[in-house]
Amino acid sequence: MAEKKEKKTVYGTCETCVYFSYDEEYQEYVCDVNMDEDEYCRMLSSKDYQCKFWRDGNDYKVVAKQM
Repeated sequence: MAEKKEKKTVYGTCETCVYFSYDEEYQEYVCDVNMDEDEYCRMLSSKDYQCKFWRDGNDYKVVAKQM
């Protein structure tokens, strides 16, 4: 039988996420994802948590694919 290889998704840090933006009111960077309370608690309580909302905010990577 052939083994199925599980594809691992690589997540970055909040600082590289497209949803991580500066909030003028709070004068700090915040996450703009509207997650529920349970998801937020899991994120704060686990050191190995990988956010399912994370999207790469590297614009240069997108442009490189277009060339």
